[in-house]
Amino acid sequence: MKLKHYMLFLLFFISKFILAQTLINTGEIGSFTSARSFSISSAGIIYVSDISNNEIIKIDTLGKILKFIGGYGWSPTLFDSPEDVFATTLNVYVSDKNNNRIQFFDKDLNFISEFSTQNSTDDRIVFRYPICSSVSNQGDLFILDSDNKRILKFNLRGEYQASIGGFDSGTFALNNPLQFVLTSNTKLLVADSPNLVLFDQVGNGIKKFQLPFQPDNINNSYQTICVFNSKQVALFNDANLETGNINPVVLNPNIDEDIVDACVFNSKLYVLEKNTIIVYKIVTTK
Repeated sequence: MKLKHYMLFLLFFISKFILAQTLINTGEIGSFTSARSFSISSAGIIYVSDISNNEIIKIDTLGKILKFIGGYGWSPTLFDSPEDVFATTLNVYVSDKNNNRIQFFDKDLNFISEFSTQNSTDDRIVFRYPICSSVSNQGDLFILDSDNKRILKFNLRGEYQASIGGFDSGTFALNNPLQFVLTSNTKLLVADSPNLVLFDQVGNGIKKFQLPFQPDNINNSYQTICVFNSKQVALFNDANLETGNINPVVLNPNIDEDIVDACVFNSKLYVLEKNTIIVYKIVTTK
């Protein structure tokens, strides 16, 4: 029995403390004025929002500019502070903050449509100053309404479905929601500094998590969740949310500029600074 306990302890020690992940800088891609967010599609295309120029820039993983759209304004393809960009295989969604709308584009940044609730008299569905949006596999649209500190859910026809994390959510009311992601098991994980808050898709609070540092932002790519502040990045598999023990790996890219956004693609960590993207190979060491 003692030997069995020893072996279990040894396996735990090896998995938790000996195996570690380090970063190897493989270079920089892209040149921006004041990047705010980015998203990488499954095809490896990177979409970057640059708020100084009110632009969305499409580049490949080598940094080649494929297309850009934008400029200041209210018409389609123009923006007033594009705070967030979210890309799927076929579409791109931009949270056009000061225009109080979400603009929809195809993967080549051709305008499709826009979504806004500013003319509605129903306060349940009105969002102002959206700073994040995402779309589920079922086509449901989720929008972070920063003015009311809540996430609104609409179906693919634009019909209101739920309010998540609003003032009436009790202990799961959001206090400072900065960003959210949809997990692979169709739940919402919100960076509500200083916590991460997990909800189901109808707005029921499930659990709150704490990290070794206070998160400023969150991103998700293919089951790997990145939570970060200006200097550190924590990575964990979103399947761990189900167990309640996320076991994040904390990495320090050691860069001079602040981290603006970060995500993992093809075993590489992409770190967005204000002016460029730094790419790191993630290496597991013993």
